[in-house]
Amino acid sequence: MTVTIVVAVVALILGLIAHHFLRRHDTEADDAGLSVKDLLSPVQTLTVLILAFVLATAAGSYNRAEEAAHNEANAADHLAETADYLPNAAQRHRVQADVVCYTRAVRHYEWPTMAHGQGSPEPSVWTADLRSAFKDIGTDQSAFGMLVSADDTRAKARQARLTESTAAVPAAVYWFMLVLLSITVISLCLCIPRRHNRPQLATLAMATALLTATLLLVHDAERPFGGAISVGPTAISDVEQQAARDFRADAPGTDLPCDADGRKASGRA
Repeated sequence: MTVTIVVAVVALILGLIAHHFLRRHDTEADDAGLSVKDLLSPVQTLTVLILAFVLATAAGSYNRAEEAAHNEANAADHLAETADYLPNAAQRHRVQADVVCYTRAVRHYEWPTMAHGQGSPEPSVWTADLRSAFKDIGTDQSAFGMLVSADDTRAKARQARLTESTAAVPAAVYWFMLVLLSITVISLCLCIPRRHNRPQLATLAMATALLTATLLLVHDAERPFGGAISVGPTAISDVEQQAARDFRADAPGTDLPCDADGRKASGRA
């Protein structure tokens, strides 16, 4: 970082020195030099390029978050379906109930906290119970390997989802983009003629709105679980409803070990 700053300052100083000595004998015809528009044109180009690059980065983060959410839902659904191969009814019902409670906890507790780039301990209660259930099932069961594999896929998808909930663009980069946006708008204002400028003013307003909208899209897309275009818990909610229906059909009259939000029910060990 220090080297970059030093090189930029030295280049500026050398350029000004060269300008002083090389152009001191120029005539009045050369006094005009570059216009303000010419000097600010590289800044405007830089702003557009950085906005495009950061928008692509944020969009990639959004797509990965959406993919992780769907992968987690698919893994949880596969885990609940694999539990059907367990011959022991008590073990089967425990795994199915844990999946239902896990998806509820993700939906009601973890999803809101991801808007702030954080997770929740509530789903981990049920992942711990799943591991305990696998120990009770034992490796001699034919479905043991499939259950462990499905749970491992779910865990990786959850970790990917939590990772993508944090901002993809560092705060320093975002503020730098905001400064560049301000400089670009101001420089465009300086290039507008003083009279007969209604078309230019209208174009300036449109350009400002487009640049601002792009920056707002970056701000929303880099936080996939918060904002106007956030990834919703639709996939995990569908799995929760399906798993709950299967559990009630397989174990009629049996209560789930959690409430409607996924918190461990009172009186449960």
